[in-house]
Amino acid sequence: MSIVGSIAANGSGSITAGTIDIVGSAVGIAVGGQPIGSGSTYHVGADGRGQITLNGTQLGTMAFDFVLSSSAHGLLTEFDNNGTGSGTIDLQTAPSQSALAGSYAFGLSGVGSTSTYAAVGSITLDSSGTATAGFEDINNGGAATTNQTVSTSSTILVGSGNAPGTAHIAGGAGTSYAFDVYAIDNTHIKLIETDGLFFISGDAYTQGTSIPSGQLVYTMSGTNISISAPLALGGYLTNSSGTVSGGLEDFNDGGTVGQATGITGNFTTLVGGRTQLSLTGLVNGAPNDVPGTYTFAAYPFTANGIAGIQLLEIDGGFSSGAAYAQTATSLAASQGYGLNLSGINANGEEDDIAEFTTTTTGFTGIVDLNDQGATLTFDKSLTGSFPSAVDSNGRGTATTSFFSYAFYVVNSNTFILLEGDNSQVGLGTFEQQSASGAAGAAQSVVSMLRPVVLPHAARQKKK
Repeated sequence: MSIVGSIAANGSGSITAGTIDIVGSAVGIAVGGQPIGSGSTYHVGADGRGQITLNGTQLGTMAFDFVLSSSAHGLLTEFDNNGTGSGTIDLQTAPSQSALAGSYAFGLSGVGSTSTYAAVGSITLDSSGTATAGFEDINNGGAATTNQTVSTSSTILVGSGNAPGTAHIAGGAGTSYAFDVYAIDNTHIKLIETDGLFFISGDAYTQGTSIPSGQLVYTMSGTNISISAPLALGGYLTNSSGTVSGGLEDFNDGGTVGQATGITGNFTTLVGGRTQLSLTGLVNGAPNDVPGTYTFAAYPFTANGIAGIQLLEIDGGFSSGAAYAQTATSLAASQGYGLNLSGINANGEEDDIAEFTTTTTGFTGIVDLNDQGATLTFDKSLTGSFPSAVDSNGRGTATTSFFSYAFYVVNSNTFILLEGDNSQVGLGTFEQQSASGAAGAAQSVVSMLRPVVLPHAARQKKK
């Protein structure tokens, strides 16, 4: 199930307008954005934690917990008995069609009728929203279709008010998909597929003009196809003129946790917003977690001052994610942070959202946990410690009362994480909050949290 929508908040707890797209194999398709019902509400506390309640949706009443890092951005989880999922909430400026003229890099992921599915690509739009150039790579359950030209019949059109726009993306391999479009601003677009072919969603960001140099930190999720187990990995790499060295990887392969070092590789020449990244020494789903060489389609992007790369495996396996140019290597104490974690355990998917305050050796806060939509746990005390201090590469570890994880510093506000225990396979992010929690200037954050990709059989358990 994928959900994207837009709401209008009145500043005193009421939602006065909005639309929502909900698509999934078990719930059908609501094309064009369905109006949100009257009586929908929200609230937000001094610590930036809050909840949105939406009435009259395709699934009845739905609730979403959130934690704000600023007045313009926050992390979000579904928190009702319909199911579970994770994402972001962003202040929408509703750009004009002509403001979207330019080039974008996109990443989409989800599931089809028989397998997992992901796509990355680039698309250049003219002032009317028509594509003039672009490339796309697709991975359908491990079967990759690579370096396809995006047809000039493709379009991305903005909506009006809270109503979504529409998109049509056609590729050179005969692929053609329809989406609803929620444009946050002229640098960030959200997409959700509405044609029933696949149940996917994702983001498009301003296309980068070069491959970020220096140290990159990354997380990816996917499937160990050989044993049909969820897979997640994260770590850091150093890029110098296209040559990758000094790489480290933490991995969680179906609950088997380990680490690989000495990862090397290279980027090919960037053409049309697309490059390929080859990594040697990476653990990425091979039997017995033997390191190997893997190839990824890679599309650079920029967002809110962060340079990154959309990544998709194209060599017969299945993993996707993003790498980010690292601009800091420390975690500040005595600061508030919002956290979101999406993982897979024996029951299916679990999504957790928290707010915590750091000390020099740990943190305390509050966490809400949604296990499959069947078990909702509110306002649990979250305590944690940092058994491994953040090192010179911006990597640290944390142990909490519910989960343990390795984390990687993107910048002073943004941290990506990989769950590092054997009870669950998960990825997430945490972000420093502005001084007043619920208010303040927007910080330079980008969250491209993707649900851990499941084997199809496991996904069928989800409500």
